[in-house]
Amino acid sequence: MRKIFSGIGDYIISSDKLLWLATLSATVYSVLLLTSVERAGGSFVRTQILAAVIGYTVAVIISMIDYEYIARVWWALAFVSIGLFSAVFLFGITVAGTDDTAWLRLPGGITFQPSELVKICFIVTFAKHLDYLKKTGRLKTIGAVIMLVAHALVPIAIIHFQGDDGSALIFFFIALIMMFTAGVQARYFVILLCGISIGIPVLWNVVMNDEHRNRILALMDIDGNALTDYGYQQYQSKVSIASGGVSGSGIGQGYRTGIGYVPEQENDFIFSVSGEECGFIGTMLVLLILLLIIIRVFMNAQRARDELGSYICYGMFALVASQTIINIGMVIGLLPVIGITLPFFSAGGSSAMCLYFGIGLVQSVHMHNKDVDSVTVSYTRNERIKI
Repeated sequence: MRKIFSGIGDYIISSDKLLWLATLSATVYSVLLLTSVERAGGSFVRTQILAAVIGYTVAVIISMIDYEYIARVWWALAFVSIGLFSAVFLFGITVAGTDDTAWLRLPGGITFQPSELVKICFIVTFAKHLDYLKKTGRLKTIGAVIMLVAHALVPIAIIHFQGDDGSALIFFFIALIMMFTAGVQARYFVILLCGISIGIPVLWNVVMNDEHRNRILALMDIDGNALTDYGYQQYQSKVSIASGGVSGSGIGQGYRTGIGYVPEQENDFIFSVSGEECGFIGTMLVLLILLLIIIRVFMNAQRARDELGSYICYGMFALVASQTIINIGMVIGLLPVIGITLPFFSAGGSSAMCLYFGIGLVQSVHMHNKDVDSVTVSYTRNERIKI
């Protein structure tokens, strides 16, 4: 028993304690908010807790494995990703509150969104790709950049055809930030920006459907669309946040939350619940927790022992940061609604569980970096003694 407690203590000491604290705090806060949301109907708390427990347990296991060994089996992660995407095309379903066929129904009636797991797999495979190009000195060649773009376009295109453009956008930002931090030359990003600018008319008229266009137009149509149709959700969300004032009505006391004024308030619009029931203080707490997670992940990227570890952490940084910015922008009416969840807070077992998997990877980078540091220090001391 003493060895068990000693092992737990050693693990806690060697891990990034602030990162664990922040993620667990987010889960606890999420459960409190979802408990209140259940007054309007639905069952979310049990799934959220179960997903967090499974995710945390697997994350601890991942953190104890050297991330280099995980990256070595990139081909297996790629195979799993392709298998999951194929399963969605063959057996995919649309769940309530969504308009995309991006879910699988597992035994027992459990639904699972494969794209959430593929995000984590993609971070590892893309990091391995970048690391290989960096080590071989080919990262700045045009051919290598084309191959990186092709690598990123595979999941983006597949997810787009499944109708989940929100997730496709997150993959885009993950790839973009990982390439930028890896040192891909700035001219390629300028070319990309110019290409997007030139392609806006095609994007608007060909790629986007009427619903996509109306969601964007709703941001500027205050008197019509914003109040009755595509902007209704955001309008009600802003009213809920404003009604909370400084300190809110209290957990479980929000009138609008209790009757479900805001559609999908348990999922993409969970931030509005914190605004009504916890007020300005509660919303700032949400942002501070997520900011702490983002900062700790970024710091681990900076302190990683090698480029591979840095790329993995930058991938998780991009994932959490982009989802946070887009989700908050949606909820307060600055960005169109595109179905992006708030990391660790929104209801959804797939998202919560897989985010913990990603945190496990970051913890692996942190913990094994310390192993290298301790060995280096020990070696240096021995050399000094010999001298």
